Amino acid sequence: MYNFSFQNPTKLIMGRGMIATLAEEIPAGKKVMITFGGGSVKRNGVYDQVVAALKGFDTVEFWGIEPNPTVETLRKAIALGKEEKVDFLLAVGGGSVIDGTKLISAGLLYDGDAWDLVVKGSASQTVPLATVLTLPATGSEMNNGAVISRTETKEKYAFYANYPVFSILDPEVTFSLPDKQIACGIADTFVHVLEQYLTKTGVSRIMDRWAESLLQTLVEIAPLIRENKQNYDVMADFMMAATMGLNGFIAMGVPQDWATHMIGHEITALTGLTHGHTLAMVMPGTMDVLRESKGDKIMQLGARVFGVTSGTHDMRINETIRKTEEFFRSLGLTTRLSEENIGMDVVDEIVRRFNERGVHFGEDGLVTGEVAGKILMRIM
Repeated sequence: MYNFSFQNPTKLIMGRGMIATLAEEIPAGKKVMITFGGGSVKRNGVYDQVVAALKGFDTVEFWGIEPNPTVETLRKAIALGKEEKVDFLLAVGGGSVIDGTKLISAGLLYDGDAWDLVVKGSASQTVPLATVLTLPATGSEMNNGAVISRTETKEKYAFYANYPVFSILDPEVTFSLPDKQIACGIADTFVHVLEQYLTKTGVSRIMDRWAESLLQTLVEIAPLIRENKQNYDVMADFMMAATMGLNGFIAMGVPQDWATHMIGHEITALTGLTHGHTLAMVMPGTMDVLRESKGDKIMQLGARVFGVTSGTHDMRINETIRKTEEFFRSLGLTTRLSEENIGMDVVDEIVRRFNERGVHFGEDGLVTGEVAGKILMRIM
């Protein structure tokens, strides 16, 4: 196990009816801006629960944070927050709303343009924020990361700010989610875990087993969710898997990859394809192209998660990659760029961008523009 320093300050509040405890968690006297997405919270009752819980608080609402939140929208939220002298933020939604609110939290205390902070990559001065999670996927409810897009230039970058002070997870709010959103959330979670797991063997037994337990859980519950997404216990497991998959717990002392995410971000920026869906496409290609460096860990994944234990070295790798892709397809997701009418123009532009930036992604820095191109060609 490598050296590490770990701290996660987010208070996790889990369970049925826990949105009602909001008033107990937000300090009295705070001017609260509540951020939302497109309006599904009004249809599923979450909005009414939040409003009732915050009765007596001075609040202002900001609506319209889109999937893959854009700086263009977030600038408007920052301007409103400054005008209203907001000093606490509550993000009510999925990862996009939470990600966007993290940039708002920094932008409220910054005099320049919010995109400057995104390009810089981080901000240390922020307004406190909390979350009510409605869509499990990104783990943003218990980490300090965000991903922000810029429509004007079709760019998308990671940004790091503050951890939520607390996050409320009520599995019942997931019961009305569209099947496609659930599928993308499961894929997103699965790849988050793989990015921290599918690197080197023999670094940490504990982290490997923790990661494998999350992967095994997702494989087990995915068909149960498709059968009945109003199963409280199964949706609770889904929520917890998404949160635990990217809150730092399984990353302690182990190398990480994230090349698949970097490629996926570019696909989303250029085409608008949902983030989790891009990961389901790219990950099998990453595994195949990097099979030489990742081979031993791919075989470990195959044996412990998918039950692949027989055959030659290459046969086991091939079968594990096939089963990984099969899992994503079982969610109802396509796994080839051509299935989404994404062509060589997108591939060429991603390669151009990576070459221009001189990137070396992955745990070994092997994913250059050229290698990214090979991965993308593998999934055409």
